[in-house]
Amino acid sequence: MTTLTLPPLSLYVHIPWCEKKCPYCDFNSHVNNHIPEDAYVEKLLSDLTSQKPFVQGRQLTSIFFGGGTPNLFAANSLARILEHAEKTIGLKSNIEITLEANPSSAEQQKFIDYRAVGINRLSIGVQSFDDSALKRLGRIHQSADAKRAITAAQSAGFERINIDLMHGLPDQTKVKAMDDLTQGLSFGTEHLSWYQLTIEKNTAFYSNPPVIPHEDTLISIHEAGIETLATAGLYQYEVSAFARQGKKSLHNLNYWQFGDYLAIGAGAHGKVTTKEIIKRFYHTRKPEDYLMKPEGFHAKTHKIENEEALFEALMNGLRLKAGLCISDLLNHTGTTQKQLENLIAPGLDRQLLEIREGIVKTTPLGYLHLDALLALFVTTD
Repeated sequence: MTTLTLPPLSLYVHIPWCEKKCPYCDFNSHVNNHIPEDAYVEKLLSDLTSQKPFVQGRQLTSIFFGGGTPNLFAANSLARILEHAEKTIGLKSNIEITLEANPSSAEQQKFIDYRAVGINRLSIGVQSFDDSALKRLGRIHQSADAKRAITAAQSAGFERINIDLMHGLPDQTKVKAMDDLTQGLSFGTEHLSWYQLTIEKNTAFYSNPPVIPHEDTLISIHEAGIETLATAGLYQYEVSAFARQGKKSLHNLNYWQFGDYLAIGAGAHGKVTTKEIIKRFYHTRKPEDYLMKPEGFHAKTHKIENEEALFEALMNGLRLKAGLCISDLLNHTGTTQKQLENLIAPGLDRQLLEIREGIVKTTPLGYLHLDALLALFVTTD
């Protein structure tokens, strides 16, 4: 039996409540005017304690509060979670701690309080600076709210800020899309997530789809956006992630590089490694059910076999422009060089992949046709 090398360890904390459910959102989020914040935090602490056996001597490299709308919770609630994580597991000295924040719930004093309890990075869900586009997206904030939130975060002392923007919005033109980017870039933040609107199942948009731009317009927007971002000093390191030099999201990198992550909260799912196996675990989705669950909270678990692990690692890791270190890939999945060669052979033959200095990565052609490249792994026996 192959002995697996333990990868870095992160923690995801899911806060499942929002002020309003957006019509494009397929995340596990729920509207509740009476959030049981204290009871939920208590359950999160118990949940984290139950996962201590998965730690195996590691410290956390990153923590991410996602949702939902995590900034609906008070800073002292998040402080309790951070203190428990440090006591139960331990935090790396240079740990990245990110909080997702929606502009409609943003207040400068809140940001000051969040920074005081140890949160050192914010991801602000702007989506667009066009009020008409925000209305079509079902967002409850306006452009002015987003601008105030970003400025408030900077005034509170946050140096690490990501702005979330979408493109390919209903009736969006190239001019409007570039105006969104220009306004986002004007704040000088270190990181920007820029991704195309997709219509997902189990959303209001899936049942009643909006009219999105023609494919030619989408391509034109994408090409112009990549150039605009690069000119501003933010370079693409993943399909929808752009950062200044040395400012990539450590938490997301850990996902894409097939790292381990504990996960607590309703609907959260984690991935953990032991010396013998890799497994995923899933929590029940409804907050009320999660609050009623006994210790353990896992609705189900799934063992990941070696070849499945290799497949998953490539499907995620090839989204990274830098590619994946082959030795890490094999050590963290328990697979052999031969298994890797067999899986990537079609991509190499079509010049969509390359191997250079121990790294497997997409070629420029492969990155341009990433969906077609990843489809090869699905159809390859």
